[in-house]
Amino acid sequence: MLTFGVSLGIIKNVTPLSDRMRPNKLSEIIGQKHILSNDSLLTKSIKSGQIFSMIFWGPPGVGKTTLARVIAKETQVDFLEFSAVNTCTAELKKIFGELDPARQTIVFIDEIHRFSKSQQDAFLPFVERGVITLIGATTENPSFEIIAPLLSRSRVFVLNRLTKEELTEVAEKALTDTEFGLGKFKAKISDKALEFLIEESNGDARKILNTLEIAVNSLEAKVEITEKTIEEAIQKKALMYDKNGEEHYNTISAFIKSMRASNPDAALYYLARMIEAGEDPLFIARRMVIFASEDIGMAQPTAIVIANEVFKACEVIGYPECTINLAHGTVYLAKAKKDRSAYNAYFKAVDDIKNLGNLPIPLHLKNAPTKLMKELGYGKDYEMYPDKDKSLLPEKLKGKKYFIEKSED
Repeated sequence: MLTFGVSLGIIKNVTPLSDRMRPNKLSEIIGQKHILSNDSLLTKSIKSGQIFSMIFWGPPGVGKTTLARVIAKETQVDFLEFSAVNTCTAELKKIFGELDPARQTIVFIDEIHRFSKSQQDAFLPFVERGVITLIGATTENPSFEIIAPLLSRSRVFVLNRLTKEELTEVAEKALTDTEFGLGKFKAKISDKALEFLIEESNGDARKILNTLEIAVNSLEAKVEITEKTIEEAIQKKALMYDKNGEEHYNTISAFIKSMRASNPDAALYYLARMIEAGEDPLFIARRMVIFASEDIGMAQPTAIVIANEVFKACEVIGYPECTINLAHGTVYLAKAKKDRSAYNAYFKAVDDIKNLGNLPIPLHLKNAPTKLMKELGYGKDYEMYPDKDKSLLPEKLKGKKYFIEKSED
């Protein structure tokens, strides 16, 4: 069986615990019984060897990658594995073009939602011709992130977060397995520590295993893992970039503040951190579009055009090539002059609305589509091009200025 990008074997004491503890058989998989029961469509297709293209949709750490590898191993077909974060379509097309159509090949693409629509179009013909059987893994709704032709040729399977009982089984197996797990340390975990670990994991088996590995390695006397041990292990993990955690927001905050400070070097550093961690390029590009209006605004109105073009480039091209577009846009925005006058003016107006409610609009600004409304004074004395100093605000706010150009500060 051909494999690419991953070994289905286990390398002891080298790979992380979460990799060493991956099931190698369908019967070893914990959880997802709703799609893996004996009479389920997926289980029957695996046992019969009749595999079709499919999309696994579910949160992190629920077994999407594991299930794809197990399917390949149990059906004994060629298996290629890629991540959309660091693979370009040119590379995929070249590899797919060299495959033997007479041999079934499962292609597993992790985080397939990170491929742009045009990138997905590129490998659609290989799926249509049966050159590859696609298995895609995504944390995002396939209805919005996968192109319709590809979705129509695939079966979507929803993977659920693991239950408390299933996560307990994962933890206990890791602590007792002497071959691949932590059994040789003979560490025990207190009930409170286990409960705390499961609560913090949010249904993510990978997080359970990574935290346990750090916890056990930190024990001086290999006796008992306490709640404090788990808490310290989780804090150590938090130093890493977590797309759903605090570091995610810390990094994007540092990125924005570096551009605001007109420091392209720091901005590029934080951009690189996000990209290397696999952050969604559209998330970064959206923040750049917001920044262009919020912080640059009237000082350089074309900044919003540049930021929008960066967003479109990320949408069309995707990783890894769109990193160049993000870098280009980051330097441009960082070096641009800054002016928050439009942003500040808008929120001053919002404050008046919140404090004073919906004040009556001046009659001369109201439309008068009926005779009665005209008789009531609607639209009376309206001037299409009044003097620029004439107030058009409600009477209570007459003469008030929200927008103050930077030169007038």
